[in-house]
Amino acid sequence: MNVAERIVHRQPRSLEERATLAQACMLRLELEMPMLLDSLDDEVERKYCAAPDRLYLLDEQGIVLHRSGIGPFGFRVGPWERAIERAIRPRLP
Repeated sequence: MNVAERIVHRQPRSLEERATLAQACMLRLELEMPMLLDSLDDEVERKYCAAPDRLYLLDEQGIVLHRSGIGPFGFRVGPWERAIERAIRPRLP
């Protein structure tokens, strides 16, 4: 909920509702990177302990390649970008 921006939604009650809300957020924020949708019981959130905010980079097998400090002040874009570059380097021509 963001009252200042007049963005107010009730808590999703189904995975379909959560997906619709997530899609609206992605469109509004113009996010183009692939995103994953957590379950209604926030299983992934609990496993990665991302509260209050963290940036993670995972490989195709789900192995954590990078985990930022607690955000927003712990976010360091440089190390995150370098981790992404290291992860994709083997695939570059």
